[in-house]
Amino acid sequence: MGRSQESFSKKEREKKKDKKKKDKMKRREEVREESTKGKSLDDMLAYVDEDGNITSTPPDPSKKKKIKAESIEVSVPKKEAPDSSDLIRKGTVTFFNESKGYGFIKDHETQESIFVHVNGLDEDVSENDKVVFETEMGQKGLNAVRVKLLK
Repeated sequence: MGRSQESFSKKEREKKKDKKKKDKMKRREEVREESTKGKSLDDMLAYVDEDGNITSTPPDPSKKKKIKAESIEVSVPKKEAPDSSDLIRKGTVTFFNESKGYGFIKDHETQESIFVHVNGLDEDVSENDKVVFETEMGQKGLNAVRVKLLK
């Protein structure tokens, strides 16, 4: 008879395979031990203390606070309507292209540049004019509307 065809690499593969099998069985046993089956309900309950930490002990009933159901807000609170005085802004026309019908106004308070279209003008404006305007949200940001020359 000839020599066995079992080589070193075959032996190593078999060892790795056996080790994986043993590890899998060990993990399966650990999961069975940690399983919640057969445990009482009290062992499975968790409580949250006043600091928001999860504990296994129930809270002290003497520290219980009464909360009115009406005070709990489930959704986003409604925004209050802004004052009409906040809507009216003052600024300077920094750029206006009459042939294309748009330009920009620099707000005096925030120093931001606000887009203005010819449709938002109440009076004709040109560069460096002082104006009073209101703002609306457009597709790409704030737009100046109801633009009037400051007198």
